[in-house]
Amino acid sequence: MATARQVTFISEEDYLEGEKIAELKHEYVDGHIYAMAGAHSNHNSLALNISSEFKNHLKGKPCRAYMSDMKVRIANGSKYYYPDVLVNCPPVNGYFTETPTIIVEVLSNSTRRIDETEKRIAYMQIETLEEYVLIAQDFVQIEVIRKSDDWKAVKYFLGDEVTFTSIGLTLSVEAIYDGVDNDDMVAWLKQK
Repeated sequence: MATARQVTFISEEDYLEGEKIAELKHEYVDGHIYAMAGAHSNHNSLALNISSEFKNHLKGKPCRAYMSDMKVRIANGSKYYYPDVLVNCPPVNGYFTETPTIIVEVLSNSTRRIDETEKRIAYMQIETLEEYVLIAQDFVQIEVIRKSDDWKAVKYFLGDEVTFTSIGLTLSVEAIYDGVDNDDMVAWLKQK
């Protein structure tokens, strides 16, 4: 015998208040909350590498890089996401932003579909967003989707350099993947 699953809705205000004291982070989509799972070491290395590079580059400038504890609110819908890395100009004063310049998501098997579809569509609605970056953790591939290119994706691989045009920073793909242990990086380092 099948049983009906009861769906509980939570208000945006209750979600925001609850997140301040929650032990686990949750994303909020149209009244539903979704717990955030822990991440693989490759995921953490990639997020830290790019966040550190952004932070160092932005020192003394009116922008700031944030890691996974800063929420992004999609203004024309009831959605709050925790990107892996974002840059906001000017710095955020509070628990979330609606005005990021760059959003970076590190892809895993469990998040890839949502990051490439649902979040991509939602993020492209943000007026201030200039670049959406998807970084694969299980192999080496960086996809940059730029507003200035009509949101067309450009992919980068080992040996390439990526320019984050909105903040004027160029990084090698190798530097972004520093310390990441996947088959592509192992083979690349053996060649050197």
